[in-house]
Amino acid sequence: MSRSPEAKLRRILVKAPNWLGDLVMSLAALGAVRRAFPDAELAVLVKQELAGFFDGLRWLDRVIPYRIRSGFEGVADRWRVISTIRAGGYDLAVLFPKSFQSALWVTIAGVPRRAGSAGQGRGPLLTHAARPARDPQGRHQKNDYLEMLRDAVGIEASGEDATLEVAEPRRASMREWLTNRRRRAHAPLVALAPAAAYGPAKEWPADRYARLIDRLEETTGAECVLVGTASERARCTEIAVASRVGAIVAAGETDVGDLVALLSLCQGFVGNDSGAMHVAGALGLPTVGIFGSTRPDRTGPVGPRTRVLYERIECSPCLARTCRFGHYDCLKRISVERALEALASVGGRPGEARFL
Repeated sequence: MSRSPEAKLRRILVKAPNWLGDLVMSLAALGAVRRAFPDAELAVLVKQELAGFFDGLRWLDRVIPYRIRSGFEGVADRWRVISTIRAGGYDLAVLFPKSFQSALWVTIAGVPRRAGSAGQGRGPLLTHAARPARDPQGRHQKNDYLEMLRDAVGIEASGEDATLEVAEPRRASMREWLTNRRRRAHAPLVALAPAAAYGPAKEWPADRYARLIDRLEETTGAECVLVGTASERARCTEIAVASRVGAIVAAGETDVGDLVALLSLCQGFVGNDSGAMHVAGALGLPTVGIFGSTRPDRTGPVGPRTRVLYERIECSPCLARTCRFGHYDCLKRISVERALEALASVGGRPGEARFL
């Protein structure tokens, strides 16, 4: 894409991915757009429930949250999004999702330059199209976004990851929230994410998490906080009750912005392949991701102190929501002690003694 003065881009819109983990994996590409066009106004269009993810990113100029309801209300919501894009007067729209709908929105809104991956029948709607990779296996999903930018927009990645920053008001709010719930204020705090929206084939057994809570207290004196969505609160509560020492249950009490702030106050993280795992890694926490049916080479946590536990058996990775054989051996073969050892191998803050 020409970056001559005649073609100078004044306003750029990035359509963000639709899942928290994908947001984290696209952060390096978003940072690359910022570095390539430092003088342009940079806006992000994102689902309303994910907008808090960007609260601490001061190098963004605008975050545009939206929601799409069902039925006739959804039609009105879509036109509202299109009208908002048109009113922004954007010179370029960069589409991280591969959906036809995202390309249709920016086309109807009249954005003159529209960049993204071809496929899903949307190639004719794009003015700057990158061909989808034929065989993404073995390549991290983070690189899909970076390669699309290179092929469609001409942005070469520098290899530098954008840092996930935390909004201080959010951090202060979650610090107060913890103060009212912690039993031992000065103990290390470890976050656990024991659920996964995808299904049980991504969930380490609940009894392992309960034992991990107790073993962390026994070996390090750590206290645990269980994170997740409102729909995952029952599983988190079950695990906290099953443990001997108990745990704080945050599931259902935090939105995405709060989750980012809460994790930034922790000294470690263990969890399933989930959005929370990706956030923890991006924050630089000692992070252990437990994988079952999915591929850690594609969606493993990104960060300087991350570790993956993955037991590749003959039927994995199956990428299924449930185990077709009913045994879930890929998850059950991962022991509590292995999780403890993995956390110890990446534990501690830079310049500080390891807490494990």
